[in-house]
Amino acid sequence: MKTQTDPRHKKREERVSAMFAHSFSSPSDNKIVQTLLSHLDAVDAAIHAAAPEWPLANINRIDLAILRVATDELLYSDIPPKVAIDEAVEIAKKYGAENSSSFINGVLGTILKSKQTI
Repeated sequence: MKTQTDPRHKKREERVSAMFAHSFSSPSDNKIVQTLLSHLDAVDAAIHAAAPEWPLANINRIDLAILRVATDELLYSDIPPKVAIDEAVEIAKKYGAENSSSFINGVLGTILKSKQTI
């Protein structure tokens, strides 16, 4: 069972924090997000395809950071999709706005469905 002190959960929170900071200033030499930044165009394209009514510039910056980290995990890691989505939702509940968790859950679910049909 995961807890707030789980090292994997803490690492995800660090990645979200680093991506959030990156949204205010780039380029980033932060090693935590270097891999994600190398995939950023594809990650952003997947998010845009899953939520076309929400341009990336209009998504709350913390929500976008959470979506980017989780989408990177869905597309480029061997982390089980359910874990990546659950962790993103939990982080959104902690740091996002009132509706962030359901928005993030919906976008990531759509990304997962599109990934499975490829």
